[in-house]
Amino acid sequence: MRMVMPPFVCFALTVLASVISPACSTNLADHEIVSSSLSRDMNPAVPTDDLAAQVRANTAFALDLYHELASAPDNVFFSPHSISVALAMTWAGARGQTAQSMAQALHFDLPQERLHSTFNALDLALASRGHGAQGSDGKEFRLRSVNSLWAQKDVSFLAPFLDVLAVSYGAVVHLMDFVSDAEGARQTINAWVEEQTEERIENLIPEGTLGSLTRLVLVNAVYFNAAWADQFEAGDTRTEPFILLDGNSVSAPMMHQVESFPYAAGPGYQAVELPYDGQELSMLILVPDTGSFTSFETQLNADRLLEISASLSKRVVALGLPRWELKGLTFSLKEKLSHLGMGVAFTDQADFSGMNGVGDLQIHDILHQAFIKVNETGTEAAAATAVVISATSADPGMPVLLRVDRPFIYLIRDRATGAVLFLGRVLNPN
Repeated sequence: MRMVMPPFVCFALTVLASVISPACSTNLADHEIVSSSLSRDMNPAVPTDDLAAQVRANTAFALDLYHELASAPDNVFFSPHSISVALAMTWAGARGQTAQSMAQALHFDLPQERLHSTFNALDLALASRGHGAQGSDGKEFRLRSVNSLWAQKDVSFLAPFLDVLAVSYGAVVHLMDFVSDAEGARQTINAWVEEQTEERIENLIPEGTLGSLTRLVLVNAVYFNAAWADQFEAGDTRTEPFILLDGNSVSAPMMHQVESFPYAAGPGYQAVELPYDGQELSMLILVPDTGSFTSFETQLNADRLLEISASLSKRVVALGLPRWELKGLTFSLKEKLSHLGMGVAFTDQADFSGMNGVGDLQIHDILHQAFIKVNETGTEAAAATAVVISATSADPGMPVLLRVDRPFIYLIRDRATGAVLFLGRVLNPN
C-alpha cells in the first residue's frame, strides 16, 4: 500500500456501493436529490458511557485492522474512522447472522438504536472542534464529516433504513441511473468525492466497479486541515539518516525543534504527542527502540494504547521528526475484514434485508484509498472507503532527546474523546 503526506490537512472519505450488476452518465447538476421525512438529530441524548465505550470499540477495530494491513512489508496509512462510519451505515441494513458477524468484527457492542445515535454524537463533537484555529495552509482549521447516499432511481429502500441514515448520519439520497449509465454515475460520485476531499482522493471507485446491478452507494467523507500548535522552523530541517528495519539507512529531511510536549517512555519505546492548533486534536507518535519495532507492533492493542496515552506528561523534548508523504492507490479490504470475522457479509448467505426488505444483497468488495503529508507547518491527510454491495447469483526539565530516525507508528486523534481518525506506520519516509 503506497501513500503520500504536508501541513496538517486530513481527509477521509468512505463510500459504500450497493451493486446488483454493471451500466452509465449523470452530472451533479442533473440528478434529483430526495431525503427522509426526518431531519438530522442535532442534539442526540447519548450517555457519556456509551460514547466512551464506542470510541474504545472503534479503537479496538482500528488496531485489529492495522495488524491485518501491517502483514505486508510496507508503509501503512488508512482512516479507521471513515471505515467504521461507512460500515456502521451498512450495518443499519444488516440482519441476522450478517449483523452479528459484522458487529463482532467491528466491535459494535451497542444495540442498533444506541450505536447510530452514538456515532451521531461523536460526529457532532468532532464538528465542534477547531473554532478560531488555523489550518496548515494558512486558512481556517477544517474538520468535517459528510455522508450521502446514491441510489438507483426506480428501486425502493425501506423507510426505517433511510430514516436511520438521515437522523444519525445526515445523509440525503441522490437518485442515479446505474442501469443505463453506471459509468456516468461513477464519474458523478467520484467528482463529489474529489470536491469533498479538496481533490486529494481521485478515482475512488475504479472503472468497471459499478454496473447495471448497482442499487446503492453510501459515501462518508472526512476532511481535516490543521497547523501544528508549535510549528517547526523550515531552516532547522536538514537531511539526516533514517534507519530501516533491516539496519540499512536512507537519507530523509529531518525537522527539528525543542519544545514542551506530552511525552512518555517505557520498556522498549518512547512516545510523544504533537497537538494541532487549538489543542483539540493531535498526532501521537510511538517510536519503538531499535530492534524492537516488530515485537512492540505485535503487542499493540487498545488497552496498551490507553496505557501509553495515560502515561503522557509534559517534558521538554528535543524532537527530530522526518517529513513524509504517502499516497496510495485504491486497495481492497475484503480479505482483511473476512479474517476479522465478517466473511458471511461477502457471500450469498448475507442478509441485508434491512435495506430493501428482500435480502438479495451482499457486499462485493470494500475499497479504501488514503493520502497523508506531514511537514513543518502541519499535516494534510485524506482517505476514502467504498463498500460495494451486489445482488446474490510529557514535565518540564532537561530536554528529552527523541530522534524519530527509525520506523514508527502514528495516530491522528481527537484529544477529548480519544477517537482515532487516522492510523499508520512509517517504515521508510522516502
